Amino acid sequence: MPADGDLTEAATVLRTGGLVAFPTETVYGLGANALDARAAARIFEAKQRPSFDPLITHLADAADLEALVGSVPPAVAALADRFWPGPLTLIVDRPDAIPPIVTSGLATMAVRVPDNEYARRLIAAAGVPVAAPSANRFGQLSPTRAEHVVRGLGAAVEVVLDGGPARCGIESTIVDARGDRPVVLRLGALPVEEVEKVTGPVTVRLGNSGQPVAPGTLAAHYAPRTPLRLLAAGESAAGGGPRRGYLAFRDRPAQSWAAVEVLSASGDLTEAAARLFEALHRLDAAGVTEIVAEPVPETGVGRAVNDRLRRAAATWQPAG
Repeated sequence: MPADGDLTEAATVLRTGGLVAFPTETVYGLGANALDARAAARIFEAKQRPSFDPLITHLADAADLEALVGSVPPAVAALADRFWPGPLTLIVDRPDAIPPIVTSGLATMAVRVPDNEYARRLIAAAGVPVAAPSANRFGQLSPTRAEHVVRGLGAAVEVVLDGGPARCGIESTIVDARGDRPVVLRLGALPVEEVEKVTGPVTVRLGNSGQPVAPGTLAAHYAPRTPLRLLAAGESAAGGGPRRGYLAFRDRPAQSWAAVEVLSASGDLTEAAARLFEALHRLDAAGVTEIVAEPVPETGVGRAVNDRLRRAAATWQPAG
């Protein structure tokens, strides 16, 4: 369905326990009523997502946070006031209204307000908070267009709202600001430097294994089906070939490759982030046997791009 049309049907599906994929500024989300444990369970089933990986709950408006969870710590309130709607997920204490399956049994909850008019209209029309991870099979490439959702999830979703390409192209930054010093748990579309302008210095503590404390923090994640090798900083790829694909930051490689994607010819990190998953989707569909990827500069949103590439490459093994 077009996201700019009447959202009444999609809102009814959400409110009554169904699944709706919808656009946000980061990636497309797979939404269910966050107050309904059975609906949330359908997300895990549709995505083939392990039950230990918590979901993010989405709200229509920042004012809805206090109504849902009660009072919030000052730093959490300050970040919400500055960056919501936007690509920032905040950690709060889980209220009784949210069933434990949404948070994978954790006493905390990840929550945000998306910076996408259609997403907020949908959530407001449904009248419930919406649990929504990315609308893809677990561990695979995140969807930045409606067709990525349809290709990946098919009939597992009742409604897919088509709102065009996602503006940011990578997931939200996740911050736990309940303590004395905020902790960044996942790098994302909001650079750490912007968070620090509000809170002062933060600690970056990215999950890699075991029980995740935030969504999207497992060591192997965001991966194409095609094996992906990430070059070290300053490393050049040795040769191309008729069966290998190449993901470049700004300059096309001199060698001949079966398929090449350039993230930003101008070296713009925001553009590179927005194009990352779409470029990987195209390389994954190109019939190559391996994707070789360049890292981008490790600054600003480039840190989140490199984080996604490292996780995508976590299971790569050399041929032979």
